[in-house]
Amino acid sequence: MDHKDKKTFEKYLYSVVGIAGMLAVLIAVNMLFGSCSLRLDATQEDLFTLTEGTRQILKEMDTPVAIRFYFSKDVAQMPPALKTYAERVQDLLKEYRQHGGDNIEITRLNPTPDSDAEDSANLDGVTGQPLGAFGTGDMLYLGLAVSCFDETVAIPFLSPERENLLEYDITRALYRVLHPEKVKVGVISSLPVMGRTMPPQMMMQMPNMQNQPPWQVIAELRRDVEVVELQSDAGSIDEDIRLLLLIHPKDLKDKTLYAIDQFLLRGGKILAFLDPMSMVESQNQQQMQFMPPGASTLGKLLDAWGITFDTEKVIADTVYMARIRRRQDAPPEAMPMVLNLHTEAIDPEDPATGQLDNLLFVFGGAFAGDGAEGIAKAVLLRTSESVQPVEKFMAQASGDRVIREFKSLEMAQALAIRLTGSFKTAFPDGKPEDDAASDSKDAEGDEAKDAAAESLKESATESAVILVGDSDMIFDHFCVQRGNFLGTSFLQPINDNLAMVQNMVEQLSGDTRLISIRSRGAINRPLEAIAKLQARAEQDWQEEIKSLEDELQEARTKISELQREKGTASDKAFISQETQEAIRKFRQKEAETSKQLKLVRKKLRRDIDFLENSVTWLNILVMPIVVALGGLGLALFKRQRMVRK
Repeated sequence: MDHKDKKTFEKYLYSVVGIAGMLAVLIAVNMLFGSCSLRLDATQEDLFTLTEGTRQILKEMDTPVAIRFYFSKDVAQMPPALKTYAERVQDLLKEYRQHGGDNIEITRLNPTPDSDAEDSANLDGVTGQPLGAFGTGDMLYLGLAVSCFDETVAIPFLSPERENLLEYDITRALYRVLHPEKVKVGVISSLPVMGRTMPPQMMMQMPNMQNQPPWQVIAELRRDVEVVELQSDAGSIDEDIRLLLLIHPKDLKDKTLYAIDQFLLRGGKILAFLDPMSMVESQNQQQMQFMPPGASTLGKLLDAWGITFDTEKVIADTVYMARIRRRQDAPPEAMPMVLNLHTEAIDPEDPATGQLDNLLFVFGGAFAGDGAEGIAKAVLLRTSESVQPVEKFMAQASGDRVIREFKSLEMAQALAIRLTGSFKTAFPDGKPEDDAASDSKDAEGDEAKDAAAESLKESATESAVILVGDSDMIFDHFCVQRGNFLGTSFLQPINDNLAMVQNMVEQLSGDTRLISIRSRGAINRPLEAIAKLQARAEQDWQEEIKSLEDELQEARTKISELQREKGTASDKAFISQETQEAIRKFRQKEAETSKQLKLVRKKLRRDIDFLENSVTWLNILVMPIVVALGGLGLALFKRQRMVRK
């Protein structure tokens, strides 16, 4: 073998040995780390890592908890996406095991037909879902059950649509078996939040009136707390109620306000959703009688707390305004009274709102005032500075009209606030006399404790009140949508409204660690810069639009006046030539102005579309361009090095 052939042989030999060595190293590394659950979460919000709240709950556990994960891994018709999701669930359960140590026992079960695993799933409340057409295929199980002693909480089906709430669902089940006792929450509302059952005779007489289930916010709260309905004219609140939830508390009597006042002073907490213009109430009333939307407030209580709430005006905001498509083929219409509140409008420091990023605020109002002496005020939700209070009758007009006549306050308004500190009574003279007399009469000689007992004048310890200026935002239509997956119906949040309510309830009555878990979700990053550019573009065009509309209205007014001068039909033949010519000119001006108005509105929509498309394409193209330029630069650099050699 000559020298050249020997070098060629050595070259191939070294290549084969190198490849074989690299393969051996890869196999060894894979075997070494295959059993380890090391994961790298590169997301900014650590979406695939257990939150601090979950880790704290796991760390404080002193009782063994069993988690049984049911997954039909051998089903032939298994959708690939569902199989991938099941693997992600198992990865998450490994982290629970890692942080929970010996107190967490995870069992994976495959419920095949007529097996012990299937019987166990049914006993735990984990239900199978039929695959295939018409439910004739195999049964798919994908759920889990959490048990501690005699307590078991099941998640019947882990829908991929709720992946952003997966950790929250598991940790809440874990927390519930560790803390089976429930806090009692009282609810006062003028709306059917607890559901409504109609008598059969009324349903026959009024087919449009049907039974209504409880609002989803109530259904969600019932999973964690005991919800008790209180009457709107309640004269007292039970001692065992820890939190009072007020949803559109309309026209409360003094005796009920007094009961709420005393509840707060003895250490209770209050979460109130007030509203200057309840769209839900308006919708319910339209089924029975036509009445304007009502307002709700807390009257004397707000005065005592140093807070005001305008019940005659609705907040309009041209930066956070939503754009609603009324018809499928129609362009989105700006609605400055319906607000999409993003991160800049939400307090990032408060546990109840810190991880929320998308809230819908519907025809709500704002709070003013700094709070009474001894009470600290914190703003949880706020508007932009491009904001204006709008009279309620004006708020029912089109969004375009509100924008045309928009005059900004140039000062952000508070949409939700939290008050903490030592509260003073709103009834310094004690219980209202008429109510006290009524109670004494009802007692029929017995001692009436409410009338005779000395009223509390000031809270003995620090208490807290959260006030939100909208009640519609927690109505199902504005916070959840119903979906169906493999025959299983579920409700999917469309924003963070529901999470905000649960956060606030837990902050005031329960374990605040669950807040960070539920709120993390899939972070939604709206293009706030686009919203501001759109608002600026609309304001630039609205002046011209208003001028043209004024001209159009003036022309139509002149035409109406000239037509009234015609008199009766018998006089039409004697109309002067000048009058007819004037009518013709004003009609011509009306047509030209209408044409110009359409052209200006078209330009406005074009400018907004241009802004959206420009930013969208910029986001799409920037990264590929950067990568391409980086690749070209690297190629040129290598080429120059080769040339030097």
